Amino acid sequence: MSIEAEVLLQEAKENIEAARNYRSELQQRLHGLNQALNQVRGSASQTREVLRCHFETLQAQVALLLSERLSVLLQEVDAVEQDSVRPLDDCQKLIEQGVGTADELLREGEAAIRCIGENDDKLGSFTKKALQIQLDSLPEVPVLVDVPRLSAQLDGSLLPALQERIACHGSVASRPPVLIEELVERPGGVLVRWCKVDDDFTAQDYRLQYRRSTASQYEDAYIGKDLEFLVLHLDPHTDHLFRVCARGEGRTEWSPWSVPQTGYTTLVPHEWHPGSEGYILSSRRNIALRSDSLSPAGVLYSSAPTCFCGQTLTFKIMAAGQPDKRDSLGVCVERKTGAESLQRQRAVCISTKGAVFVNGKEMTNQLPAITTGSAVTFDMEIVSLLPVTNNNINDKGSLKLRVTIGSGSREVVFDWLLDQGVDQLFFGCSFTHPGWKVLVF
Repeated sequence: MSIEAEVLLQEAKENIEAARNYRSELQQRLHGLNQALNQVRGSASQTREVLRCHFETLQAQVALLLSERLSVLLQEVDAVEQDSVRPLDDCQKLIEQGVGTADELLREGEAAIRCIGENDDKLGSFTKKALQIQLDSLPEVPVLVDVPRLSAQLDGSLLPALQERIACHGSVASRPPVLIEELVERPGGVLVRWCKVDDDFTAQDYRLQYRRSTASQYEDAYIGKDLEFLVLHLDPHTDHLFRVCARGEGRTEWSPWSVPQTGYTTLVPHEWHPGSEGYILSSRRNIALRSDSLSPAGVLYSSAPTCFCGQTLTFKIMAAGQPDKRDSLGVCVERKTGAESLQRQRAVCISTKGAVFVNGKEMTNQLPAITTGSAVTFDMEIVSLLPVTNNNINDKGSLKLRVTIGSGSREVVFDWLLDQGVDQLFFGCSFTHPGWKVLVF
């Protein structure tokens, strides 16, 4: 086959592969659109049910408030009525007593008419005086109920309270104030980044949840002020759903959830190699503790070369022992049995005192000393790759990596030249004294 035919065939294969990738990307986006559509419909249905239940409860609460207020007002009316009826009853008794007295005086007056006129004048004067005394002794009739006062009390205290209570229950939001921006796979986990999309919303905290695609309940992964979080302990090649919400400044309730996004990782988790003398590993093998073993401990390596270019490797110091200049945290090309430290050829590392070593040589620049809570990161990218020469079959090529080591607020950047091309690297650590505890992810 001619060179031109081979070139055309290669271009055709590349075009076919590009078309497949394009179709796969479109299918993934279509799947995402279907998920968003299902989320909107499901959220709308759930919101309707929540609103119905909420307002049924609110109606019951309002009815209870009205009933309690009515009971109070009726009791007040009963009290006013009793206070007002009491003097009226006294007046009625006095009036009835006066009527009886007047009847008696009338009978006496009629009898006196038939007597002498003088006696009649005296009797008439006596009768008028007696009646006047009886009338003057009657108490004034009080007002029973001040109806305008009760109406003002009803309109001025109850109705505004009910209106304020009903108005404070918010409104239906058309979209959540925060959305997931990016999902990045990490060894044994997924890095989730989100962003605020509502400029009028001031977030106090964010809340991230996740679940397996086959599960029904979400789990809390993070609550805080950061805009990204690394969710660990995820099984590779397993879909997980992620969603995020926010809590407004000065509020206690959370905002509506964002549209769930599906993510997964194809990278196996970072693990320490079991069975190394002087180290105790956790059940997930991502935490190593330098034990009190009397025998000298060498380098604890990873169980496999799981460090890739373009990925961030992080060592989190959970407990610190006594530092030593021979201590090391870093990456290497191969596991070298019997090595006491990563301060050697074909390895880069940082000591617990902050010194940086490249192929066993200490650099001039240093980083802060490592203590409890420190996080040391390694980032690597390929600068150049020299191909294998045809003259030497043993030549494996060479590789130049740009390495960035970060610790605290500082970082060191340098080029690392390797005598052979590698796709993956091992990571490792070594501590002279016990008490050091390090988490890798």
